Parts: sequence; C-alpha cells; structure tokens
Amino acid sequence: MTVSAHAYPWDVLGDPAFADRVHSTGLDAVTLAVSYHSTRAATPQHPSRRLVDARYAALYRPVRPTAWAGRRLAPLGPDWMAEDDPAGAAIEALTAAGVPVNAWVVLAHNSRLGLLAPESTVVNCYGERYPYALCPSRPEVREHCGTLAVEALRGLPAGALRGVSLESAGQLGASHLGCHEKTDGAYSAAALRALSVCCCTGCREGWPGLAAAEVTARLRAAVEREEPLPEPLGAVLLAARQAATDRLRREVVAAVRELLPGVPVTLHAHPDPWATGPSPGLTPAAPAEVDALLVPCWPTTPDSAELVRRAARFGLPVDAYVTALPPADPAALPGHVRRLRAAGAERLSLYHLGLVPARQQPLLAALAREFRDRPEPQRS
Repeated sequence: MTVSAHAYPWDVLGDPAFADRVHSTGLDAVTLAVSYHSTRAATPQHPSRRLVDARYAALYRPVRPTAWAGRRLAPLGPDWMAEDDPAGAAIEALTAAGVPVNAWVVLAHNSRLGLLAPESTVVNCYGERYPYALCPSRPEVREHCGTLAVEALRGLPAGALRGVSLESAGQLGASHLGCHEKTDGAYSAAALRALSVCCCTGCREGWPGLAAAEVTARLRAAVEREEPLPEPLGAVLLAARQAATDRLRREVVAAVRELLPGVPVTLHAHPDPWATGPSPGLTPAAPAEVDALLVPCWPTTPDSAELVRRAARFGLPVDAYVTALPPADPAALPGHVRRLRAAGAERLSLYHLGLVPARQQPLLAALAREFRDRPEPQRS
C-alpha cells in the first residue's frame, strides 16, 4: 500500500524545506509534473513566492530543436522559470534528499497548440472546436504525444524514476476546468456526452457507412432533448473514439518503454468508457498495456468507491486520486480514504503538495496513515 502526492517543479525549486515536508508527511513518492497544461497555481508554503502564472502548456525539460525540427506541434519551455531544466533539477533535488519520484506527463491537453493548429482539435456536432483538446484521431497529435513523452523523460538520471504517470492519454470533451469556466450545470450528463463526441475529419473516418450530416444531426437532437445517444449509433461513435485512444496510448507507452524499460507506467483512466478529460474512459485493450490505473476520486461520496471497484475488475493495481483541497471537506476525507481502500485501491495519490497551505499539511499525513492502517480489502 503506497501513498504519493503530486507537485510541480516550482514547488520544489527554491524551497529547501520541501523534501522535509515530504518525509514528515510519510509519503512513499512525489509525482512531479514534467509536462503540464496552463494553470495559475498558489504556492502557499514556498519561501519566496505565493503565485505562479503558467500561461501556456509547457515542457519542463529542455526543448531540443533536433527533436522537434519540422513539426508544427512543438512545445515551449516555461518562460516563467529561470532554470533550463526545471523538472530535471527538481527530480535531482528530490532524489538527493531520498525522495522517490514518479514523472507526471500531460499529453493531449494543450490550449496553445490547439489555437495554433485548430484542425488538430476536438470539434463538436455544432462545429465548435475545443482548443484545449488535441484529438487522438489525428496522426500529428499522436506523433506529438509520443515525442513529448520521450522528451519529458530523456536524460533523467538512471534509476531516478519510480514510475511514469500518463494524463490525458485520450480525448478531452466538453468540460474544461479553466478560462473562467461558465458552463457548470448548464447541460445534463446526456447532453455533455453528446457534446463530447468529436466530429473532426479524422474521427469521421471511423464512422463506417454513416453520413457525417446525419450523425451530427442526431447528436444535436440528443443535446437539445437531453436524451442518451440512440443505438447502434452510440456503439459506433464509442468504437471510433476508443480506436483513436488506443492508437495514441499504444504509441506513447511503446515510446516510454523503449526509453525506460522496466519502469512502471500508470494510466490516468476512468472505468466509464464514455468519460473524457484528463482521465479518459478505459478501452478494452488498455489494461493489458499499462501497469496500474489512476482513477479520479475527488468527490467524497460513495460513487468514488464504486469507480475504484469497477476499475479493480480490470485486474491492475488501482491508484485512488484524492484531493485535499476545497471543496473537499477535510472532516470527510478520512472516511473517504477508508472506503476507497475497502473498495480495492492499492495506492493513494494525494493532490497536492504545493497547493495545500501549512495548516492542511497534517491532513495529508493523516490520510497517508489512514490509508495504510486499514485492513486489506476483501476481493469479490
């Protein structure tokens, strides 16, 4: 039973007390972002700053011109950081302090590239593009994600990584937590599902025998009536998405395993096959290709435990992803962690070491103890 927590490079660099907080919390590892989407992040425990404005998706490793020559989809380094290799320097500092590290790689979530190359993004049935969502059906996107993963991991010290954690290895959909989001509650679950079906030219190629105009009309009807997608249309659309997701994940995992043979790969995933976002829906092929599944368990309701149970049926270790930040109720979190453990979670990932204020640091330690001290879950 292992417990880790997530962090950004800027949380580690310039803070000599960071590793001590990791040790005092009783964590087994830190999961550190090596590529990450745009964000505005608090740094309440850092000695010299309180906010970081990461304005665009960045690669926190050296951006080598030779690796990206001739490619339109190419990353930028973070101009808000002084280091040439922020993630590499942070990993070196952590390992020197005896803290194991997992590399956290964000793949298809990139607003800067989506605005630069809009035809590479997800488009809904109304013709509206989601610039933050690179579509896995596009060969250019898959090539970008594979190269990004390799470049994020290349040149790290031998033995420095305990594992690799892949986020957004699939399609993002209508929901996006960013840019002063004003869509919450506007659409039902059925409408969001229909609005998350990608209708770009690459995805349309996966709709054999279906006219694009008919499909988009039926999707619009599902949105406007707030009704589930009719069958067999739903099955065809899901199969096309899963095929594209499989291609992207397969290319990325193969590239990672070639570079770092033997290093375990954890996939951010959701047991609902229709899920989109940072943790895309699991495809039937995915469990055979990775070593563990990280499942989003931020709501402190029994529904999260049910997600863990469903994920555990795939036969891989399940990593329960839990936030200690608002709106999570600190009083509800110990019971939440107990339910997740009883449901079959073998690992706990806490969010987030850099974002929690000092007053909540003891909560992370308490949750780590709570997770480890429970009896082994009963398998059904």
